Amino acid sequence: MLVTLKENLRNAEKGNYAVGAFNSPTLESVRAAVEAAEELQAPIILAHAEVHNEIIPIEVMGPILVEFAKRATVPVTVHLDHGSSLEMVKKAVDIGFSSVMIDASHMSYEDNIRTVQEVVEYAHGKKVSVESELGVMTSSGVGGEETHAEVIYGDYYTDPLVAKDFVERTKTDALAASFGTVHGIYISEPNLDFKRLKEIYQNTNRPIVMHGGSGLSEEDYIKVINSGVRKINYYSYAAREGATAVKEYVEKENHSNLFYHDLTVVAKEAIKQNIKRAIKIFLNKGEVVSK
Repeated sequence: MLVTLKENLRNAEKGNYAVGAFNSPTLESVRAAVEAAEELQAPIILAHAEVHNEIIPIEVMGPILVEFAKRATVPVTVHLDHGSSLEMVKKAVDIGFSSVMIDASHMSYEDNIRTVQEVVEYAHGKKVSVESELGVMTSSGVGGEETHAEVIYGDYYTDPLVAKDFVERTKTDALAASFGTVHGIYISEPNLDFKRLKEIYQNTNRPIVMHGGSGLSEEDYIKVINSGVRKINYYSYAAREGATAVKEYVEKENHSNLFYHDLTVVAKEAIKQNIKRAIKIFLNKGEVVSK
C-alpha cells in the first residue's frame, strides 16, 4: 500500500526502528526490494534518485514505483531522492510520489531554508511529505552519487543547534543529517559521531535520515537507530551484490548458452537477499543478523 514518508516514519518512531530506503533504477531492484519487504512483512521506501535519470528517466521509472507500492501488501513510500529543484519535486508529485527530498544543502543557510520552505508549502498542499538536508554529505567516490573525495571533518557535520532553527523554520517532515556517513562504497572505516546525532535528534524532534547507509557494521546500524535515525538510505552495496552475482554466474556458465534474462534473475535474487539482511537489521528486534 502506498503511504507517505511521514506515516511510515511515525510508525518507525513508535517502534524504535528504521525504514530502509532503496534506490531502484531497474526493474530488478524494484522487485527485489518489494519481495524482500513482503517476505519479512516490513515497511520500505522505494526511491528514485534524480541522478539516476541518466540511467532511466523518472517519467519511465516513477509510475512503475508507484504501481508496485500500491500493489504491495506492506506500507511502501515512493520517494524522490536528492531532488535539486521545485520543478523536479513537482514532476515527482504529479507522477504520484508520496514523498520528496529537496537537497539544497550546498546553498547558503538562508537560501537552503527558503528553498525548503517553498517545497514544503507546495508538497504539503498535495499531502506529500518532505525530507531536507542540513550539513554536507560527502562521497567515497566509489559507487556513490557524487564525486567528492571522502571527507570526515567536523565542519561538514550538521550542527545540532542550527538544526533546531532549521526545522522550526522550514517545517520539514524529516531531516537528513551529516554525522560521518558517506555516499558510495567505504574506502576507510566509518567514523560516526553518535553524540552529535543524538543531539540533533533531541533538538529537532524529527525523524533523522541517514544517507550513505550501506556498508556499516550491524552494531553501528543499531546504535544510529537507537540515536534517532528512522530512515536509512541503502543502495551501493546491494547494487554491487547484484553485479558480483552476475559476474560469478557468467564466469561459471557455458557462454554459448548465456541469455540476458538469466542475468536479470540472478541479479534480482542477489539484491533481494542483501536487502532482506538490511531490513532485518533495520527492524531493530534485538536479533543478530548473519551475513
